[in-house]
Amino acid sequence: MTTDPPRPPRHPAAPAPDPRGGYSLPAKPKSELPEPPSGPLGTPVLPGVPPDPPEPPYRAAAPDAAGLPDHDRPEPDGGPVGQNQGAALPRRDQRPGEESLTGFVSTPTRGTPIEAAGHPADEESAGMRIPMPAQTGPEADRLRYVGAATRRIARGVDLDEILLGLCRSAVPAFADAILVYLREPLPVGDERPSGPLRLRLRRSDGGLEGPSEADDDAPVGATPLLPALLPTMEPSYGGTGDSIGVLLDGPLAEVLRGVRPVFADSIRAADALAELLGRGDDPIGLPTGRRALLAPLRGRRRVIGAAVLLRRAGRAPFESDDLLVAAQLATHTALGVDKAVLYGREAYIADALQREMLPDSLPQPTGVQLASRYLPAAESARVGGDWYDAIPLPGSRVALVVGDVMGHSMTSAAIMGQLRTTVQTLAGLDLAPQEVLYHLDEQAQRLGQDRMATCVYAVYDPIAHRLVVANAGHPPPVLLHADGLAEVLRVPPGAPIGVGGVPFEAVELPAPAGATLLLYTDGLVESRSRDVWGGIELLRERLHDAASVVSPPPLEPLCDEVLEILGPGDRDDDIALLAARFDGIAPSDVAYWFLEPQAQTPGRARRLVRQALRRWDLEDQLEAAELLVSEIVTNAVRYAERPITLRLLRTDVLRCEVGDDAPLLPRMRHAAPEEEGGRGLYLVNRMAQRWGATRLGAGKVVWFELPL
Repeated sequence: MTTDPPRPPRHPAAPAPDPRGGYSLPAKPKSELPEPPSGPLGTPVLPGVPPDPPEPPYRAAAPDAAGLPDHDRPEPDGGPVGQNQGAALPRRDQRPGEESLTGFVSTPTRGTPIEAAGHPADEESAGMRIPMPAQTGPEADRLRYVGAATRRIARGVDLDEILLGLCRSAVPAFADAILVYLREPLPVGDERPSGPLRLRLRRSDGGLEGPSEADDDAPVGATPLLPALLPTMEPSYGGTGDSIGVLLDGPLAEVLRGVRPVFADSIRAADALAELLGRGDDPIGLPTGRRALLAPLRGRRRVIGAAVLLRRAGRAPFESDDLLVAAQLATHTALGVDKAVLYGREAYIADALQREMLPDSLPQPTGVQLASRYLPAAESARVGGDWYDAIPLPGSRVALVVGDVMGHSMTSAAIMGQLRTTVQTLAGLDLAPQEVLYHLDEQAQRLGQDRMATCVYAVYDPIAHRLVVANAGHPPPVLLHADGLAEVLRVPPGAPIGVGGVPFEAVELPAPAGATLLLYTDGLVESRSRDVWGGIELLRERLHDAASVVSPPPLEPLCDEVLEILGPGDRDDDIALLAARFDGIAPSDVAYWFLEPQAQTPGRARRLVRQALRRWDLEDQLEAAELLVSEIVTNAVRYAERPITLRLLRTDVLRCEVGDDAPLLPRMRHAAPEEEGGRGLYLVNRMAQRWGATRLGAGKVVWFELPL
């Protein structure tokens, strides 16, 4: 019995993918392939499918960057123009990653796979690709040029980047020189400009010193395009020219109101160009006819400037279709300028908001020197939640605070401002550091569920030379001793502000004279390249190195030295830094007494003050000090129930502090002629250099200062 040979499967295996894109058919012997019928010019014809029309026997000339066809410009040395259009040479001022506008005529050849043409595709549709038809001709080239130019202009964020994008897009691909004028001052948003219309030259490019690089026909040693037109301008630089007043009934104002770009081939346009360039009396040297193009720049609401595009005599003049190109460039530039102005205003508001929420200047309390630094994260995130503060407290103490609200936004800055105000209010009540953080945590919970922050709060007493610190999830402080030893303080980390229901703990540490305390946010020590503890160790080493040169190092240069630990890419977060140099107050400059609230107490207080001032050789302040101390002690005796405290401090001023357990703060008033009291604080206000009253947890302190 004979058997038939095995039949091939009805569905053959899928062909292997073609590395050029699409799929390739399996190879067969030539004898097995049927000969398809041939159409005209040898084109294969499939059954039932009409043949394609014949290709034209000529090739369309590809225009160059100026919109001219190939036969109107000389061929480069590499061969006929159009054979290697994709390999356009970059300009000398072209930045890496920028597309060259001089090569906008590049078109993928017919039948090129989608990947090769720069179009995205997935693997599932690889077998169904249809080659993109080639689009050639001046119209397609203008569209490609406008698309590339508008993308370059739109990439700019600030005003300089947008104007630079316009100049690099126009020169030399579209024109040989460009002058960009903007309104002075530029209106912001919907605000109506006041005053007459004035234009200022903000940027120029090309043709101001000599022939353009793209002008191959210009002879060697050709004169500049605009001779002696702008004596104060440099190529590719703007903003230094004088402003030009635009006449309300002049030709320039008429052209600007028309909005559309115009050639300088009419009398009205030529006069407008002469008025803009300031050459009304001497038009020699100005391009005429269709070699000069004036394009108004109109933003969302009004005309904000004008652009002048110029071509040399060796280059073909502008065409009518070039007005559409100039209109597109002017429109995108004007909208970009509007965007840049609005962005600049927002950045200014954000920066002003951040600065207003931070202290303008640090106080100068007795016994401590202060210095601070603040750096925003980046130009695109100018606001954040970092803050620092130094708050004078009763008894010549000072509270040192550094906090960090999570996030970089206006919301974070607003929350930071509220928390900073809360800390100042709580510090004025003279609460313990742990109590301040507890109430601050309650305030953060009232602001919202996701209002998280970290904070470190320290109180320095220059008389006792002690430091009390409480922490809420913040990086620990670093103490630089007078001998150069940098120490990371062991402070309980605590929970961040906003968690709720977590107690805070405070520790008391020695603060010797000459030591420097550094409080900072995590942006100083944490980055993408290192963790927090690695940054803290680097900070400690930097402080030790600074103290090895001079000990103790000056405070302001020390802050700058600390910021140098940041590398070029370490600015991921905003930074707040507060440095405090502990000088302290010597015991010999302090006099302290407890006085019973009795009728004879004011007389005893005067005798004690007299003895202390004579011991300090301050007899010239004796009379004023006795009178003011007597008035304040008399007022305390009237309301106090417990012993009164009297303290004298001799620093750069003579400071007197009287404390009692009465919570009511005294206020100055003008007594009537028939009243016996009410004149004590009036005398204090007239005779003392400064005076004040501070409420304590159990009473108050009234103080005054006399100059030495």
